[in-house]
Amino acid sequence: MSRDSTRLEAAEPATPRAAGETAGLDVVLRAVSVSFPARRERLTALREMSMVAAAGSFTAVIGPNGCGKSTVLRTVAGLVRPEAGRVSVGERSPRAGDPAVGLVFQQPRLLPWLDTLENVAMPLALAGTAAAERRQRAAVALSQVGLTDAARLRPGELSGGMAQRAALARALITDPQVLLLDEPFSALDALTREAFDSELQRVWLERPRTVVLVTHSVSEAIRLADRIVVMTARPGSVAAVIDVPLSRPRPVRLSADRDAAGVDAAVRAALAEVHPPELAPWAVTP
Repeated sequence: MSRDSTRLEAAEPATPRAAGETAGLDVVLRAVSVSFPARRERLTALREMSMVAAAGSFTAVIGPNGCGKSTVLRTVAGLVRPEAGRVSVGERSPRAGDPAVGLVFQQPRLLPWLDTLENVAMPLALAGTAAAERRQRAAVALSQVGLTDAARLRPGELSGGMAQRAALARALITDPQVLLLDEPFSALDALTREAFDSELQRVWLERPRTVVLVTHSVSEAIRLADRIVVMTARPGSVAAVIDVPLSRPRPVRLSADRDAAGVDAAVRAALAEVHPPELAPWAVTP
């Protein structure tokens, strides 16, 4: 387990321990700064943010509310352009709509007038893929997340967990080498969230790719990630990078694992340091 808030090299994730061929692309942010227009002056979301997610690794990003975690993902996806610094996905700069990068938002964002299969196939429809191929690939993506029987259901007929699975299938349909997850489980109940975590781990183990997950859950980060990046309060930058030295597949419950307990303590200590003083006690609460 390591922790370093100053050197970029410390953010280099270890090679994932998944079986099978390692896929994915390196995701690199070097001294990235991003700001947005505000009422009186520009609001700085990220300031000299530097991190690396190695090809095929699983990285969790955690930090205080408003610290720029979602901005990190949107920058990697090419939806936000940095004012300073450099972002790269593999050997190129990010661009919106790149099929090599899949992004799953907090909300499923399914179109209510389309059935589940059509929603999942939407990226291929926008790319001009033939209808027969779209349907076939959407069916495969739905089977990956256990939603084959829901193919003809409309979004209003899906449970929250099923809708999130459909959103994940939509992101997977282009077989992206980089998968970005922006707190996609935050609205789910605890049991459904644990099941989704297990499903995501299974999908990643079957087809390793670079995954960056934004989460507020320390336990979720430990269940899923190779390394956990703890961000400072806004403007966001890296406060600590903590290894997760646990074998895979990982069970839902890790409370009896001494290594997991050590990671949990390190992450909570780092969070307590970067939260505003009045919120620090909450950050270390189990």
